[in-house]
Amino acid sequence: MVEELTGDDRLADFAELQNALLGSETIEQFLHGLAVLAARLVTSDLSCGMTMGPQGRPVTVACSEPEVARVDEVQYELDDGPCLRAMRDGRLVRIDDTAAQERWPRFEKLAASRGIRSCLALPLVAEGRSVGALNLYARSAAAFGTTEVLRAQSFANNASGAVTIALRMASYAALTDQLRSSLASRTVIDQALGVIMAQQRCTQAQAFAILRAASQNTNVKLRDIAGAIVTGVSGERPQPPPPFEDG
Repeated sequence: MVEELTGDDRLADFAELQNALLGSETIEQFLHGLAVLAARLVTSDLSCGMTMGPQGRPVTVACSEPEVARVDEVQYELDDGPCLRAMRDGRLVRIDDTAAQERWPRFEKLAASRGIRSCLALPLVAEGRSVGALNLYARSAAAFGTTEVLRAQSFANNASGAVTIALRMASYAALTDQLRSSLASRTVIDQALGVIMAQQRCTQAQAFAILRAASQNTNVKLRDIAGAIVTGVSGERPQPPPPFEDG
């Protein structure tokens, strides 16, 4: 009799993922936690790697143990295998016994030599497109029966949503850094313009033209020229503005 996942099982898995996401300070830390969770929650004695393809090149961005990354890399070298097929085709791929060497003989032979007897790869989907794969490896043959596959699929579905949120958070963090840098530059440039206007008795537009000409003639960034002017007048380096996020 096939054991199906209950609603409580799914909620428990989702809660684990939510805790991992909220408890991670970086996208790298979150992805590592995701790999460890997958290996623990699907069934016992599993290892997990996570493949993603930034700019089309597959890499293992997280793994539950170092040996997994080496098994993944075999597939990257061959440019084929369960994790790449799952990521590229957006569908589940399973190998029941690598000793049979039926589907990917070269990969299966190398995986078996490293003690991997069965594999399950599931696509990770973010915003409607496949962005990676969750790669589960077992040291016993036929480790992924119907129950294990159902649990893995449920976990991968929840993980896909969590990855989408994490990627958005990473993009937001990058945008925040850019805005913070832009605000700091604008603040010190405004201070320097005030100094030039006072010294040259000119308008803000004329002061900016002077500052820009100095930057171009010396091949020094506008912000650095402005910082030097402010430091020369005040005797102190320009202080960064308060974080704009704090309102």
